[in-house]
Amino acid sequence: MPAGTLPTYYLQNEMTMWRHDFHSRPELGFDEHRTSAQVAELLGEFGLEVHQGIGRNGVVGILQRGNGPLSIGLRADMDALPICEQNRFAYRSGNDGVMHACGHDGHIAMLLGAAKHLSANDDFNGRVVFIFQPNEEHGLGAPAMIEDGLFGRFDVDQVYAMHNIPGMALGTFATRSGPITASESLFEISVAARGGHAALPHMGVDAILVGSEIVGALQTIVARKLNPSLNGVVSVTEFATDGGRNILPGHATLRGDARALAPDINAAIEKRMRQIVEGICLAHDVTANVSYETIFPATINAAAPARAAVDAATELVGANHVDGDCPAKLFSEDFAHMAAAKPGCFVLMGNGLDGANARPLHSADYDFNDEALTFGSSFWATLVEQQLSGDQA
Repeated sequence: MPAGTLPTYYLQNEMTMWRHDFHSRPELGFDEHRTSAQVAELLGEFGLEVHQGIGRNGVVGILQRGNGPLSIGLRADMDALPICEQNRFAYRSGNDGVMHACGHDGHIAMLLGAAKHLSANDDFNGRVVFIFQPNEEHGLGAPAMIEDGLFGRFDVDQVYAMHNIPGMALGTFATRSGPITASESLFEISVAARGGHAALPHMGVDAILVGSEIVGALQTIVARKLNPSLNGVVSVTEFATDGGRNILPGHATLRGDARALAPDINAAIEKRMRQIVEGICLAHDVTANVSYETIFPATINAAAPARAAVDAATELVGANHVDGDCPAKLFSEDFAHMAAAKPGCFVLMGNGLDGANARPLHSADYDFNDEALTFGSSFWATLVEQQLSGDQA
């Protein structure tokens, strides 16, 4: 469907202006002071009931129409990343070392566009809770808002979020029932061996050798310990020792990242990791400590909201441009906390196939596609009008 025929196309220029402003003034997680103030000001101009300071910098806008009993939450993330932008367009980041390299600037603008559009019409019957969340990138914003009473103060029957995907065609949408994004767990393995002289290895225990065995053996968790039909990733990303030019290290620290699409798979990865480390250290007569912390749980889409998202996208762009059973993604998303608290759905939206719009998320030369603003905001508006239809009892 051409963008010009979509419900919020008339707001394209305004949404682009908002997006460029947010992009040029990026702020890191829990430092989104200007961003949240701008969001709150705009929501107030649209006539919404505005609440600030939820989960530190979170903003909630409430829009009620009629007496419909249902309420849905729509969430956008606001934080940027500690990346030096390489783009050279006029609205590039003016904050050195900070960049909207994940498209949260676009997510904000789309949700603002939907709020403005819906505030100007009466095509729904119920309540919409617009949630603008801080600190998604570190997995802290959604828990902070929930702990600060988000759903106690602004109860919803369902909650939704959307993320742009570079390399996915503009004007397309995808989601699925069940796991949609992976958990992320950070691990640290500290090996305490017995260092010594590089020429006399038999008189100590080389921590590099022990650590190297652990690195290799960790790859057997996914390759040989998990059902091949299930997804998981175990990556060692740091290896540090106290060794020197002719000194065998006595200590080694390994750090890394594990991903899984289900809690039981995450638990299995942790269990196998601890077994492997214990066994290798026992063989070398040394000790080790393992810490394993799940920062992001897996995002699990509930069946009914997933169907609702597919229905809204299908009405908007047609069935040929909607994948209702897409493969799950192994990146992580702290919307998982909201989807665990309320029936929810995380939706993927195409950001385009060319240039900066197709560069990977978190790349220094990535950019959100301005043409996607109308598709995303129109999706939100269509979803609200379908789920809060005027013929509710």
